[in-house]
Amino acid sequence: MTETLVDVPGALLCVETFGDPADPAILLIGGIAGAMDWWHPDFCRALADGGRFVVRYDHRDTGRSRTDPPGAPSYTGDDLALDPVRLLDALGIGQAHLVGVSMGGGIAQQTAIEHPLRVASLTLISTSPVTKVPGAQLPGPTAQAREQFDDPPPDPDWGDPEAVVRYLVAAERAFAGPEYDEPAALATARRVVRRSIDPAAAANHYLVESRPVRGSLADVAVPTLVVHGDADPLFPPEHGAALAAAVEGARFVLLPGVGHQYPPRAVWDVVVPEIHAISAPV
Repeated sequence: MTETLVDVPGALLCVETFGDPADPAILLIGGIAGAMDWWHPDFCRALADGGRFVVRYDHRDTGRSRTDPPGAPSYTGDDLALDPVRLLDALGIGQAHLVGVSMGGGIAQQTAIEHPLRVASLTLISTSPVTKVPGAQLPGPTAQAREQFDDPPPDPDWGDPEAVVRYLVAAERAFAGPEYDEPAALATARRVVRRSIDPAAAANHYLVESRPVRGSLADVAVPTLVVHGDADPLFPPEHGAALAAAVEGARFVLLPGVGHQYPPRAVWDVVVPEIHAISAPV
């Protein structure tokens, strides 16, 4: 496993790779305000052990990537959306299998629509369609999820690492499923805080504006896997079902007891083989 800083337009992005660069590439795209640590290293190794070259990265303003002052991002939502293609260019990878969670799933959809030659397959986790799906009636967040937006918790003391860890874990817990693994989340949050230039800057993601996607999900022409938790309070399962229905031939996998979260270890025995199958060489 190798971690390095990669120069892309407007930023240095911290990247870590697993496996043999000669194998088919999988690019993991994290959720909003999420450093790459939320893709657990053991999950990355499990994917790499199946003969894949796995790449994870810190979004701008997370982890060790370029960080702006909190409240003053120097980039747009377009930059976040273009960074996967920019990374592939910088790493000399012509085409990759994209695996995105939440916002990362939206970015993966946009990349497949607007840069189809760079995408070999899509795995979309805990996400929602980025373009309108005709006839779909998608429910809003549950009362539990809405409360997090209507009455958000106060910011922690950003100078107290353990207070930041507790804040991050509480945010994860609010959207996770009933079998939330708090010890694992604590360990990941501590890695995030330890590695981050400024954990407070991650909230800059909520301030940037994005343009509409140029195209529709009907334009997606690569093998697509949609993975969704049946206890997702932010995007109830109807979002995943509509997304799968909008992409011709997409496979829909519903995960019992999983909320709006990165795949927890308890379901890796389902998710990892599914990703290996969708990314298998033709």
